Amino acid sequence: MIQDTLRGTGVALVTPFTQDFAVDYEGLRKLLDFNIEGGVNYLVVNGTTAESVTTTKAEKAEILQFIKQHVNGRVPLVYGIGGNNTQEVLETISNTDLDGITAILSVSPYYNKPSQQGIYQHYLQIANACPVPVILYNVPGRTGSNVSAETTLKLAAHPNIIGIKEASGNLEQCMHIAKHKPADFLLISGDDLLTLPMITFGAVGVISVLANAFPEKFSRMVQLGLDYNFKEAQNLLYGFVDINPLMYEESNPVGVKAVLERFGVCAATVRLPLVEASAGLKDKIYKLL
Repeated sequence: MIQDTLRGTGVALVTPFTQDFAVDYEGLRKLLDFNIEGGVNYLVVNGTTAESVTTTKAEKAEILQFIKQHVNGRVPLVYGIGGNNTQEVLETISNTDLDGITAILSVSPYYNKPSQQGIYQHYLQIANACPVPVILYNVPGRTGSNVSAETTLKLAAHPNIIGIKEASGNLEQCMHIAKHKPADFLLISGDDLLTLPMITFGAVGVISVLANAFPEKFSRMVQLGLDYNFKEAQNLLYGFVDINPLMYEESNPVGVKAVLERFGVCAATVRLPLVEASAGLKDKIYKLL
């Protein structure tokens, strides 16, 4: 069952760039091996953390093919295809090589601020057209609108919609989904520090930013939670409490790229309109590390 392969820790991969802002494929290779060897369960390509809004269509295709070839089936791959133009999303799905992709992750339409009916119809079109399963992605802090629990549950009835990455931060909403969802519908945390609390009431794991840089510890924490060993998992969680806010202080993935640079995995370079972590932010991160 596909859902069984998407339990545990998924990593919302960054896209490494060189100092002249080209895609750094050597850095990407090191990042992929660092995460797989660190024990993550699956990789998410072309998500928000990948700076997907600043990579071209040609780069997206090249990055996807590189990752597929280098990963070579070692872990499942989820690919991000979303947007606020439904027809364009459908065309992107049609024009993307999804061979070897377990599912797509599709963010709720941003900026337009559609009604719940508009969100429902948008996802219905995607689910009907997509040749692989669809994971919804609710992140109101970025989209400007919330996918309600009721809308999520209506969409969960569609046979090609298998789960949701819930990053609303609203635990009551997440509990409502957990209580009423179909048994095989995946509730996935979209907030690193809320992963353990969400596991207690039915989440199956996380799609994580922090796991880019801390794959072994983060995956261990999530697995301990899924094994109901919350005391030991809690000890690992506390190790992330202070550094997690720094990942977002100057916007994601600025912070986590600074950590990855410190660990020698890839450079901290980001593309405009993001800028590399300030000296002050790097100092705070390095002191914690």
